[in-house]
Amino acid sequence: MNPPSSSPVSIHHILFFLLFLIPNPSLAQINITIGSSLTAADGKSTWLSPSGDFAFGFRSLSNDDTKKDQLFWLSIWYNKIPSKTVVWFAMQKRPAPKNSKLELDSGSGLVLTDPQGEELWKPDNIFGTVTHAVFNDTGNFVIMDSSSGVLWESFDDPRDTLLPSQVLGKSKFLSSRQMEESFSKGRFKLRMLVSGDLVLNTINLPSDYANEDYYSAMTDGSSNASTAGKELVFSDSGSLFVLREDGKRSYLSEGEIPSTSGSYQRVTLNFDGVLTQYVHPKNSSSSGSWRPLWSQPKDICTDALVTNGIGVCGYNSICTLGENNRPNCNCPEKFTLLDPSDKYGSCRPNFTQSCVEDGERLKLGRMEDLYEFEELMNTDWPTSDYALLQPFTEDGCRNSCLHDCMCAVAVFRDGQSCWKKKLPLTNGRIDPNLQGKVMIKVPKRGFSPNDPPFPLPEPKAKDKDPKTLVLVGSVLLGTSAFVNFVLFGACLWFFLIYRKQLKKVSTKGNVVETNLRQFTYQELFRATDGFKEELGRGAFGIVYKGAISNDVAVAVKKLASMIEDKEKEFRTEVNVIGQTHHKNLVRLLGFCDEGRERLLVYEFLSNGTLSNLLFAGDPKLKTPWNRRCQIALGVARGLTYLHDECPMQIIHCDIKPHNILLDNYCVPKISDFGMAKLLMMNQSHTQTNLRGTRGYVAPEWFRNSPITVKVDVYSFGVLLLEIISCRSTLGNEPSGEEREIEALTDWAYDCFTQGRLDALVEGDVQALQDREKLTNMVMVAFWCIQEEPSLRPTMRKVTQMLEGAMGVPVPPCPFPFSSCNTSIIP
Repeated sequence: MNPPSSSPVSIHHILFFLLFLIPNPSLAQINITIGSSLTAADGKSTWLSPSGDFAFGFRSLSNDDTKKDQLFWLSIWYNKIPSKTVVWFAMQKRPAPKNSKLELDSGSGLVLTDPQGEELWKPDNIFGTVTHAVFNDTGNFVIMDSSSGVLWESFDDPRDTLLPSQVLGKSKFLSSRQMEESFSKGRFKLRMLVSGDLVLNTINLPSDYANEDYYSAMTDGSSNASTAGKELVFSDSGSLFVLREDGKRSYLSEGEIPSTSGSYQRVTLNFDGVLTQYVHPKNSSSSGSWRPLWSQPKDICTDALVTNGIGVCGYNSICTLGENNRPNCNCPEKFTLLDPSDKYGSCRPNFTQSCVEDGERLKLGRMEDLYEFEELMNTDWPTSDYALLQPFTEDGCRNSCLHDCMCAVAVFRDGQSCWKKKLPLTNGRIDPNLQGKVMIKVPKRGFSPNDPPFPLPEPKAKDKDPKTLVLVGSVLLGTSAFVNFVLFGACLWFFLIYRKQLKKVSTKGNVVETNLRQFTYQELFRATDGFKEELGRGAFGIVYKGAISNDVAVAVKKLASMIEDKEKEFRTEVNVIGQTHHKNLVRLLGFCDEGRERLLVYEFLSNGTLSNLLFAGDPKLKTPWNRRCQIALGVARGLTYLHDECPMQIIHCDIKPHNILLDNYCVPKISDFGMAKLLMMNQSHTQTNLRGTRGYVAPEWFRNSPITVKVDVYSFGVLLLEIISCRSTLGNEPSGEEREIEALTDWAYDCFTQGRLDALVEGDVQALQDREKLTNMVMVAFWCIQEEPSLRPTMRKVTQMLEGAMGVPVPPCPFPFSSCNTSIIP
């Protein structure tokens, strides 16, 4: 018979059980048995260390625990402080959706799977049979075998943080995060080298190439092997030091270190490259926060000098030292951030500068009338020089840069030294010790992104130089009647021939008004080295790389055989493109109209096509989400200009990644728009033959329906889904021929309606952290690809929705003639 619930035996059992709930310093770890699991549900599914100081489990990427589409990351964090600071995280393929599961099994140790059973992460190099795991009060999670041997531990697989009692052995490293709240890999590493030295480096992402170190503990043992570093130790007492082979210590920590019994401590390689030791009071009732004790390097702006890569701040940016030795990055005047959400990223100029454009601008007057200089003191980009002039004066330095189309910045220092620099500028910094002046060359006008840098002059054939008329009159009055008669006849003949030639040029689409350069066929033959290097080909011809005056690279499009329709297309493009100016359109520089030869000369864009950026290379190394958003917005703005703002409305008819080119700063530029049919502003539609590329063509092309600007809106919608997902609507056969794969639009709509946007972006962390923008962009795409053209928005409205200036309602099913799942999971 069982004793009653009030019996002494039962009470003893209860008291015995309660003893385990009382914090016990000797209880250093908890055991986790095979089959134990955690589920990503509400952010509360965790395993706690015995004292509760640390938690191991799923951290929600959203602050709203009520969201249905929450995403999670497997992490270890400080559990008793408000900030819940993460000290370790798994290198997952992608964020874990709700109801993902982490289980301890005997084969792989920990295994993280999504709700569909796909593996997202497991520890590397588990050799042996797992029997249990322990999580101790040092914050270390350990997987063990039957003999209590360690098979894997989080301390031996660190991320950006070291904890007291943790050791960093040779060939081990800490890697910074991309941003403070991100789990993506950053640009800085703390490495314990095989030589024994401890160094900080910048990394040329997406590779692992380490640039020269910007901090060294000087423990490489080059003078004496016994003094070489053995390992980096973060001791229980809170001291950080390199333990040398001879047993001595080289301390990194400085000043008085508080006791670890009364404070939490960590050493973190921050996302901006500064290694810092932090302390936080353990008293949970305290309102204190993490306080830095010391940091290295002391001045990262001047110490982190990179020869073959990006510095602490992005290209064209300037680094200044802020509080606690942390860097601040800022763009120079008339430069803006390439990615507005990344204040430590690269800056782009709000203007264009090239040798070709300088040649055009010189027609307006002197260089002094076109450019001015923004001046900064004690600033430098020390690795961007291409010329040193010495001895030289400040005025001479300024004038030399002014008349040099390659010069973007001139630095005058020491009263005699002039350094000329070109874009992009690297390792920018402000240092009072420099004692010099920086002069940044900028145009005096033309900073609107939608306007040309300068208005192009319209040559007037009737203009005559008064001096020329006086000279001719003097000659006529001072000679005999016979000579005057001969001269008069010669002048009359010249005038008639000149007028005929002028009329011939003006009838070819008023080319003179565009101020384009007219090349001869031989000039372009030489410029392209006999049309040697092919850049690409399409329906209208082949594009070759060339170089014109001053070795300026150009793209020369040689049009196909000139039948009547092709000639009409050529003349139309020369006339219209010469009058279009927008930063998101490829610029036409000149043309050739000689016999049956028709060629177009465009600016050369070094970063190639958007197709290469999205689909070439390792799919795991995606173009950053924010850059893809900027590219999508740039293409939308370019199409808005073509449809609504240029002198004659233009329908492109073939929007696809191959027709979007990228400049040095990955600014998108639409190409081939001059080959499309043109509409006058008062026309609403036209009918023409089918144009475009399979997969991007609007349904009305196949229905003999009116063709309007909405066909470009449809193509842009497909392009937008490609930019979002980095998947092509076309595949590649081994033979090189394109084939249509599973419809991207159908699959993307299924992902949207089923709440699986993580599958659409293949776990892109940045995209999923920017969930609202991702959802809006997907909905914009589905509005664009509506089968009914009247339901598609204009490109102006598309641009406003992408900019966030207009709300995006939930779109209807874009395929009314097929079955759709209309129940959308938000």
